[in-house]
Amino acid sequence: MNLAVSLYLEQTRRWPSNGPHLLAQYDAETVVVYQAYRPAIGHFAAAHGRFGGKYSFGRMSWIKPNFLWMMFRSGWGTKPDQEVTLALRLRRNGFKQMLENAVASSFGASGYRTQEEWKAALERSDVRLQWDPDHDPAGKPLDRRAN
Repeated sequence: MNLAVSLYLEQTRRWPSNGPHLLAQYDAETVVVYQAYRPAIGHFAAAHGRFGGKYSFGRMSWIKPNFLWMMFRSGWGTKPDQEVTLALRLRRNGFKQMLENAVASSFGASGYRTQEEWKAALERSDVRLQWDPDHDPAGKPLDRRAN
């Protein structure tokens, strides 16, 4: 997979400094997201170009469009079962559909009037949307919220 790269300090000048934002690499057709896996799953996927082996298609997976956020979340590849981070290219229309069907992971961020409405929406949706503080490469929380 070819990914465009730039120095972090150059990139941060182009990024918004606060508020919720999707920071992702994308083109007209696709968006790149990241997921951390245990070695058996990550190595199988990298070798075969698909998921299989010990991968469970029934488990919830956390994908993040921000590479640094995924690296922070996985302890820079040191947390158990998160040692291998893969870049996955998704079709943009499928990613957009996931976002449209997403329900906020917390009531306060959900926009629903009542907790009962939010809980019912959670039960109907397979997609959770979570905005967390973004972090710089040293782990310092930033004002920007990342997904």
